[in-house]
Parts: sequence; structure tokens; C-alpha cells
Amino acid sequence: MIELKNIGITFNAGTPDENEALKNVNLKINRGDFITVIGSNGAGKSTLYNLIAGTLKPTTGSIFLEKDGTVKEITYEKEYKRATYIGRIFQNPLLGTAGKMSLEDNMVIASKKGFKGLRISLNNKMRSYFKEQLSVLNMGLENRLNDNVNQFSGGQRQALTLLMAVMSKPDLLLLDEHTAALDPTNASIIMELTRKFARDYNLTVMMVTHNMQHALDYGTRLLMMDSGQIIMDADKEEKDSLTMDKIIEKFRQIKKHSLNSDKMLLQ
Repeated sequence: MIELKNIGITFNAGTPDENEALKNVNLKINRGDFITVIGSNGAGKSTLYNLIAGTLKPTTGSIFLEKDGTVKEITYEKEYKRATYIGRIFQNPLLGTAGKMSLEDNMVIASKKGFKGLRISLNNKMRSYFKEQLSVLNMGLENRLNDNVNQFSGGQRQALTLLMAVMSKPDLLLLDEHTAALDPTNASIIMELTRKFARDYNLTVMMVTHNMQHALDYGTRLLMMDSGQIIMDADKEEKDSLTMDKIIEKFRQIKKHSLNSDKMLLQ
């Protein structure tokens, strides 16, 4: 669905602060994938996420989108244009909703994005639809349509953000450590909702996480990044066989091989 070919991103090129954040990255995101992305700080996870969303542009390489049987290059497509088919959820629960607007007004905005080309009017039928969707969250929000969203807890706002993103029917949903700012109870709730929505709506999901256990427990594919490169791409069968210890050992083996290769090049 989205393919990255030979992608490189260099910040502050030609200066003492030059940083090659992504190095010759090749990645194909298939429709229906639920990809979890792990790696240490500075590995390139957020850079990759922002590249796909259109926030960053590559220094080298190309990005392609396949939709309805047609392939087009989107390497330099503006972020706001990609937002019509790429949904994003951030770590901060406050970023995905308009706090000073009512819940039903937030839902209207999400509905307008989902029903492209249609004019959405707020009426009793639409309110009933909103209540039906909100009831899935099991948080009682279906009874608070007139309340401003800034009255809700962080967990409630992140659950609402997730629901609104699903309602907009994105081709790809990007999750950037979307449970990291939540307490363990709310993080668990959000992760289970993520799994449910991905399954029920056949979403294509890419989830950046520092939580190794979440990376193992959720999704159908796992990427490990290090030093701006994808050093492991495990499909569902391989992923299901992994444990925390196996991932750590794989990382050590890959790093050792990489260091040995670098030494040979210098000889």
C-alpha cells in the first residue's frame, strides 16, 4: 500500500552537527498489516513515522502509495494532503481532540473526514450514531455529548481520539507511543481498543512503541530499528515465536555482525 525505496534523511548536512537519521530504508506496508516498531532512543522510529506522515521530507529516495490499483509517488506530497488518508495519534492525549469543543462537535469533525464529499448535519439520527459508536468504549461517554472534551480524563480523551481516527476511515493509522503518557490501567484499555478496532475494521496500523511487551503482544509484524536502519522485519510467524530474551539476543547478534562488517571495511 505504501512503499519506501532507498530512503535517507540527513539533518544539518555539511555541519559539525550532521546527523544521518535514516539510512537507505526500504519498507513496504501492506494493506491489513499491524506493524509494531521498536528501537532505542535515536534509532529513527519517530523520524520514520514523521516521514510517512509527511511531516519530514527525505534527503534521498522515494515514497509510493498504491490505492484502488493505482500507484502514485507521494515523496513530496504535503502533510495536509496525506492527512486525508493517514490518521495519526500522538503520545499526548490532549493533541487528538479539541478540548474547548463539545464531544458531539468533535465527533462531527471526525464524521466529516470519514464521509468524504458528504455534508454532515447534526440531527437526532447522527446523535444516535455517535452514542452507538461511543458505547463501544465502555466509558459512559455516550451520555456526555454536550460536555466539553477538556472535562475528560487523559484515558478518556485518548480513547476518544482512537475512535475518531477509526471513524475517519484512514488507509493507514500511525500510532506514536499512544499509551506512553497513560497509567497502566488506561494504557491496557487503549491497547485492547486498538486491537479491537484494527481487527473489526481491518485497519492498516503502524505503532511506534518503547514497550517491548506491547510490541510482542500486539500486531502481525515487528520492525526493529537501530542507527537509522531497519535491522529486523519479522512477519507474523516469526513474531509469534519471539520472546523478550530472543529479541535482545537478536539485537546483540545484529550489532556484533554490523561492528565486524565495519571493521572489515576499515582494514
